[in-house]
Amino acid sequence: MTHIPHLIRKILISCLLIPGLVSAMTVGQTVELGKLETFTGTSYSLPANNTKNTLVMIWASWCPFCQRQNVYLEKFVKQVPPNSINIITISIDKNPKLAKDYMSKHGYTFQAAMMTPELNKSLGKVKGVPIVLILDKNNKIIHKEMGEMFEEDFADLKRFAK
Repeated sequence: MTHIPHLIRKILISCLLIPGLVSAMTVGQTVELGKLETFTGTSYSLPANNTKNTLVMIWASWCPFCQRQNVYLEKFVKQVPPNSINIITISIDKNPKLAKDYMSKHGYTFQAAMMTPELNKSLGKVKGVPIVLILDKNNKIIHKEMGEMFEEDFADLKRFAK
């Protein structure tokens, strides 16, 4: 690091030591979803002997990019073979009623739950939506998309369904 100017070195070291400055949700990171209460009133948790990948989408009802992307996710859910991939979406809305009403209004069939303090801690600070993560059977992030995805992007995610 001797060839790096002093100020840049200080910034790099600060980023490593201050958790808030470290990028959240990195490929290779393990995410503990825990037990989530879905908007339909059921509990969602991955089985202890999970053998499938899991698609996790973080969204908000007020986000125009999420609104467009949810249409593609709904198509994705209907196109992948049943039980080939776990799917859960997490709303970061401040008011759970807004998120629940949004899901109902659009007739979405994918599982949705609210962000929990435990999941928020596991993921790290959410700095924008939408975010799509693919977790392997051990809950490690193997793919991450930040920002709006399009229909062809979701079609590409079918490779993670087994």
